[in-house]
Amino acid sequence: MAKYIVEFIGTFFLVFTVGMTVIGAGAGVIPPLAIGSALMVMIYAGGHISGGHYNPAVTLAVWIRGRCSTVDAIAYWVAQVLAGLAAAYVVLYMRKQPTVTAMNPDLARALIAEALFTFALAYVVLNVATAKGTAGNSNYGLAIGFTVLTGAFAVGDISGGAFNPAVAVGITAMGLSAVKNIWIYLVADLAGGAAAGLVFRLLNPDDK
Repeated sequence: MAKYIVEFIGTFFLVFTVGMTVIGAGAGVIPPLAIGSALMVMIYAGGHISGGHYNPAVTLAVWIRGRCSTVDAIAYWVAQVLAGLAAAYVVLYMRKQPTVTAMNPDLARALIAEALFTFALAYVVLNVATAKGTAGNSNYGLAIGFTVLTGAFAVGDISGGAFNPAVAVGITAMGLSAVKNIWIYLVADLAGGAAAGLVFRLLNPDDK
């Protein structure tokens, strides 16, 4: 049970940071820095208990890689999505039900941006936090957080820079992304996570 609670807490604070900084600061330097940092510190805080996924796409990658049971993967997904929704409603309360404008991303470009950087995120997670060759390193949280920061800077203006279906659920509930567009994140992010898991297995056939 502890690992599911940790996944809820970590995902909650990640999505909460997304909402509070995007609505409060808008586009610019602050949101990517805050979001990448939030992910980093939550990974260091809970990684030893749950693995610090905080992202259904990462959980999918770890499951494909063979380091997460099917039961845990499903339970993680439930905890992550519920955390994303809970964080969204807390943000709306904290920001006094703000008036926001939903993104209207270009479909093809948003799909590519989300898939590429979700792949990068999950690929980094698998290699720095689950691979035998990097076992025991103390830099895994920094590497993972900076991957999200890099993606947010690089393509945040194209797709919103979710790279995480739980974040997508959260920003949709906040009104930052239209309901009709949620499938973009679900498809692209889960595809990116799945691809990372398959590539890891291909490149590391002996790392079980």
